[in-house]
Amino acid sequence: MAKFSYRMQNILDIKYKMEEQARLAYANARMKLTEQQNKLERMFAAKKRLENQYRKMAQGHINVRDLLDGRKAIDFQKELIKGQIVEVRVAEKNFELARARLNEVMKDRKTHEKLREHAFEDFLLELNDQEKKEIDELVSYQYSAKVR
Repeated sequence: MAKFSYRMQNILDIKYKMEEQARLAYANARMKLTEQQNKLERMFAAKKRLENQYRKMAQGHINVRDLLDGRKAIDFQKELIKGQIVEVRVAEKNFELARARLNEVMKDRKTHEKLREHAFEDFLLELNDQEKKEIDELVSYQYSAKVR
């Protein structure tokens, strides 16, 4: 029996490798986004702790210097949060780009797999036609041998 060999198999193999790389990039982007979101949550929690400390300082024996330092710490934490929000947005954009790239690469790979399937179907049809031809030749040979 004839063996099927897809003439663009090397391209399909490259598509598989590209998809694997895109999956890794997607996973890395997702991990980075989660990391940045967690960092932002920790910053919000730290800001909340600072605000609670500030309220406690304002209720008891008031020390102006401590209140000023507390306010500065809260303001500094707000600035850190603003910067981290920007980092989260950048990570979200990178994640979306990686997701879009993965989708594109997967579509490309699926297209090449479909081409391979069609080539295999064509191969099977050709093989079937060849077998029919051989059977017809055998039958006609046997018929001509009987007639002689």
